[in-house]
Amino acid sequence: MEFYLYILKCNDESYYIGHTENLEKRVSEHNEGLYKCYTFNRRPLKLVYTEKFTSRLEALTAERKIKKWTRQKKERLIMFGWKSFIK
Repeated sequence: MEFYLYILKCNDESYYIGHTENLEKRVSEHNEGLYKCYTFNRRPLKLVYTEKFTSRLEALTAERKIKKWTRQKKERLIMFGWKSFIK
């Protein structure tokens, strides 16, 4: 099974990072306001980045790591992808 890390850009220009096994469904749920979380009052949302992982643990680990990054580093990921961080 595949799992996805995703980054949403909110209408206030902030970013929300999450992970899921059903990307289309999760993004739709965020935009519909089904989650009373960070994104609820920041709609509409735009999906700006996704990355596939082979396990939920890998996706969750990446999510937790990226949430600690600066905005500049997140935008670098969005522009250049995950491989730009692998040396």
